Amino acid sequence: MRKIIFIIILLLIVGGFGYKYIYQSHRDISSEKPDFTIDSGDLINEFVVNAELANHKYLNKTIKIMGKVTEINDGTISLNDAVLCYMIQSEIDNSILNSKIVIKGRFIGYDDLLEELKIDQSSILNN
Repeated sequence: MRKIIFIIILLLIVGGFGYKYIYQSHRDISSEKPDFTIDSGDLINEFVVNAELANHKYLNKTIKIMGKVTEINDGTISLNDAVLCYMIQSEIDNSILNSKIVIKGRFIGYDDLLEELKIDQSSILNN
């Protein structure tokens, strides 16, 4: 009988930790302090030199990145033709095309097939 009670208590504890891990609160990137502030050209160069090391350094980190807007699509902005930023807001003012801007977001990876760096939950800090 003691064994059964012990097992039930153990399962409740493990279940509680599992529930808290799976249903943890979402990050609010716009309110986080950036881990890195970098120019888009410098970030691109780090991936050219050593993609694995750079990916390990920046993956899932909040970064503030500066660069020239080279393309605007539905909810995305491209910086220097190599950094694709998925914006929080879907409406983007086309007047920022070919302008230097600063964007903050979460680095989600490097697409070696398209040779693009990807950042999500992005917001423009200046324009």
